[in-house]
Amino acid sequence: MFKTRLTEMFGVETPICMGGMTGVGYGDLVAAVAEAGALGFITAHMFPSGQALFDEIERTRTMTSKPFGVNLTLLPSINPIPYDDYREAIIASGIKIVETAGRAPTDHLPRFKDNGVKVIHKCTSVRHSVSAVKKGVDVISIDGFECAGHPGEDDVGLVVLLPATVDALPDTPIIASGGMADGRSLVAALALGAEGINMCTRFCATKEAKIHENVKRRIVESTELDTVLVGRTLRNTARVARNAISEEVARIQQDPSKTFEDVKELMAGQRARANVLGEGDIDGGIWTSGQSQALIHDIPSCKDLVATIMKQAESVRARL
Repeated sequence: MFKTRLTEMFGVETPICMGGMTGVGYGDLVAAVAEAGALGFITAHMFPSGQALFDEIERTRTMTSKPFGVNLTLLPSINPIPYDDYREAIIASGIKIVETAGRAPTDHLPRFKDNGVKVIHKCTSVRHSVSAVKKGVDVISIDGFECAGHPGEDDVGLVVLLPATVDALPDTPIIASGGMADGRSLVAALALGAEGINMCTRFCATKEAKIHENVKRRIVESTELDTVLVGRTLRNTARVARNAISEEVARIQQDPSKTFEDVKELMAGQRARANVLGEGDIDGGIWTSGQSQALIHDIPSCKDLVATIMKQAESVRARL
C-alpha cells in the first residue's frame, strides 16, 4: 500500500489520478477509474449546461460509490462556457473534489470553500503554484513539459519542476503530472516529493475510454517523438499528437505574423472530437497526447491498469 496525503485527503485507495480530458472525461471512464481505486474527474466543459453536468454526475454515481471529482478548465474558448452554472451544479450535487486548470479559480473559490469542496489546481510553473496556494487552493497538480495539452511556456521537465514546487510549497500536497504512465513513474514522483501522480494519456488507452480504437492503437504505436508543439507563437502552447493537421499548423505558425484566425479551422476542438475521437480518422483534426505514450504498450481495463501500476510500484520500492 502507498498511503499519502492524497489518499488520506480524498479517501482513495491509490495515489493515482485521472485528470480532466476534453472528449474523454465522461462518467463511464471516471466510474471505471474510481472502481479501480484511483481518482477520476468528469470534464465539465463537455456538457452544454450546469444541469447536463449535474445529470452526468448523478449517472456516474449509479456506476460507482467511490470518490470522484469534476474538472473545470478555465481557458479562453471560441464559444462562451457557463462556468458559474457548472460551479453551482457541482455544489448542488455534493461533489467535494474539483480540479481546476488554466487561470486561477479565484472567483469560484469562495463558493467552493463555503461548501467544503477541495480544489486541486493544475499549474505549469513554481511561481503560478505559489500564487494559487496564496489564493486558497488546497492541492497543486504540477504539469511538466512532457504533458499532453498545455505545458505552459517555460519548457521545464517534471524531474526539475516537481521537486522545485515541493520545495516552494512544503505544506501543500503536490501531484506529479506529465510523463506519468506506470509504477516506475509513481515511485519516482513520490521520491521527488509528490503525494501522487496524474495520468491522462495513459487512461486514454484503456478499454473504458469512449474514444475510437484507432486512437488507442495510435497511442500504443507512438513514441516520445510523436508529438508536436503548436501555438508557441501565440504563447498558448499545446502538445498534441503528430499527424497531418498538427504538422500543418506547426508549419503555418513558423511565421510569427500568423494569428489564431489562420489556424482556427484546423485546431477546432469540435472537429477533432467528431473526426478523430469519434470516427477514428487519425488525421481528421488536432488531438492531444503526451510524451508518456512512449511508455504505453497495451489497452487494458482501468482495473487491470491500476493493479499493474501498483504491483510494479511495489516491486520498484522493494528493489530500492
